[in-house]
Amino acid sequence: MTTYHEFDKKAVQGALDAAQAHNEMFGVSRVSHDMDISAGGDFLVAAECISVTVENNKVCLNLPLGFGKVCLPIPVSVPNGTAAKACLKICTTWGIPTGIKVTVEVGGIVIVSKTFGKC
Repeated sequence: MTTYHEFDKKAVQGALDAAQAHNEMFGVSRVSHDMDISAGGDFLVAAECISVTVENNKVCLNLPLGFGKVCLPIPVSVPNGTAAKACLKICTTWGIPTGIKVTVEVGGIVIVSKTFGKC
């Protein structure tokens, strides 16, 4: 049976709150004719990293924000049972979530990186 690792909902919400605070800091939450649009744009914020284990040459995750369950293939040079770390970053544009970026690290080295949505 496949194990789907999951990111903490509070960590995800904290990242979303940070993205919104970034936009509010620059006043991009309100629209006016003299608004400085250069202050908005894309913003990438880390949510959290979780411990995962390589199983059947993959790491499986239950992703937030409606992206569902996914299994990321891991290079065969990384043996099954290897402890790894999966990190989640949330991509936003003007404070609105547009995608996520997931990285899987083994021994501090990123071995897989995948984006979902627009990042």
